Amino acid sequence: MYSLEFDDTQNEIRRLAANFASEEIAQGVVERDINAQFPKEIMSKMGEMGFLGMMVSEDWDGVGLDYLSYVLAVEEISRVDASCGVVMSVQNSLVNWILETYATGEIKEMFLKPLARGEMIGSYCLSEPEAGSDARSLLASAKKVGDKWILNGTKNWITSAQNAGVFIIFAQTDSSLKHRGIACFAVPTETSGLEIGLKEDKMGLRGSDTCGLGLVDVEIPEENLIGEVGQGFYIAMKGLTGGRIGIAAQALGIARGAFDKALQYSTERKTMGIPICDHQIIQAKLAQMSMKISAASSLVYKAAWMKTRGIDCNRESSEAKLYASTIANEIAKESVQIHGGYGYVREYEVERMLRDAKVTEIYEGTSEIQHLVIARDLIKNIS
Repeated sequence: MYSLEFDDTQNEIRRLAANFASEEIAQGVVERDINAQFPKEIMSKMGEMGFLGMMVSEDWDGVGLDYLSYVLAVEEISRVDASCGVVMSVQNSLVNWILETYATGEIKEMFLKPLARGEMIGSYCLSEPEAGSDARSLLASAKKVGDKWILNGTKNWITSAQNAGVFIIFAQTDSSLKHRGIACFAVPTETSGLEIGLKEDKMGLRGSDTCGLGLVDVEIPEENLIGEVGQGFYIAMKGLTGGRIGIAAQALGIARGAFDKALQYSTERKTMGIPICDHQIIQAKLAQMSMKISAASSLVYKAAWMKTRGIDCNRESSEAKLYASTIANEIAKESVQIHGGYGYVREYEVERMLRDAKVTEIYEGTSEIQHLVIARDLIKNIS
C-alpha cells in the first residue's frame, strides 16, 4: 500500500539541493539562458556533491540513495534552473542506471565510476531524424566484424552532446528482426568517426546543449556492448520508465519555481491601492496553481516510491510525466499573466520558465505517447 513520509535522509537531500540551487545555480541563470551557456562549473560542483551519481551504489563510487531522494533533488534544482535539472536527470535516470544495470564490470570501471563521481557527463542516444516516438524504427546500424562493432547512422536531440565523455547509443544489428535486433553500446567521445553536430538554437533549456550525432564507421570493441544483442529496445524502454519520472520531477520543479515567483510578486505589486493578491481573481489563480502542484507532487512521488521498491511503475511514471508537464506549462503561463508586462521580460525569469516548461511535454515521450502508454496498460489489465 502506497504511503509517503519523507525520512531524515530524504529531507536532508532536499534541503541540500534547495540551498545549492539558491546559492550557486541562481547566480547567472538569466545570462546562461541568453548566451546558451552550458554551466560547466556548476556541473562540476554538483558532481562533487554527489548529485550526478545519486542512485549509483557506493561500490561504483556513487552515493547509493533511493529514487525518491533523487526526485526531490531534481525538483529543487529545476525549481531554479531546468537546464541543470535535465543534465542531472539524463545522467542519473538514463545513463548511470543503464550502465549499472546492464554493463559489464569492465565498462562500469571505465565509465560508470567517473560518471558517478561527476567527473564525466553522459549522453543517451535513442532518437533519430525518422525515429522519435517510434523507437522501433531505428536506422542507425551496428555490424559485427571480427571482435569489433562498426556503427553507422545519425542520432539527434542528444542532451549534453558537446560536453559528454561517453554516449549510450542504440543501433540496429539486424533490420529483419525489427526492434528485436536493436542493441545498446557505450561509445567514448574520442572514438574515431563519431561526429558531434552543431548545437541547436532552442526555445528553452538553453543552458543545456542539444546536438545531432553522426556515426561514420565508428569502431568499438565488442566489450562495449551493453547487455545482449537484441536487448537494446528493452533496455531503452526500461530506462525511459525511470527517465519519465526524472522529467516529471523537472516539470514539477519548473511549476514550483513559477508559482513561487507569482506568489511573491502578487504580494508586492499594488493596483487600486492594494496588493494584487488581495483581488479575488488573483487569489483564484493562486489557489488553482497550488492545487495543481499538490496533485502533480502526489503522482511524481508515488511513481518514485514505486520505483524505489522495484514495483512496476510503467503507467504511474507516464501519469506523473503527463500531468506534471501539463501543469508546468499551465502554471508558468499563469505566472507570466500575474506578472503582467513584467512577466514578458527576461529579468523576472518567468518567461524563461514558460519556455523551459514546453519541452517537458515533448522529450522522453510526448504527451500523446503518454496517453497511449496509460490507456494500453489499463486495457491490458482488464483483458
